[in-house]
Amino acid sequence: MDSQTVALIGILCTILGAIIGVLSYNRNRDKDVKSDASDSAVIRTKLDNINSGVESIRIDIKAQEMRVTDLSERVIRVEESSKQAHKRMDKVEGIIHEN
Repeated sequence: MDSQTVALIGILCTILGAIIGVLSYNRNRDKDVKSDASDSAVIRTKLDNINSGVESIRIDIKAQEMRVTDLSERVIRVEESSKQAHKRMDKVEGIIHEN
């Protein structure tokens, strides 16, 4: 083989190698973009699920606060009623001890 043929084969191999390198780079870049997009979608979905869970907990807490407030009011009324009953009982005991 003469030197021109060898040089031509070398140049063709170099060009072919560069083309394969560029194609591989583009293919890997596309895979990376798809992978990043997929990861972002998974993260976004998980964050949405966490957000809906937090909202549900907030609603439950507000409902619980309303129940506690209602029970507090009922306890106050029961205590007042109990106080009045004790006063009546003390009066009855006073009347019984006087007789």
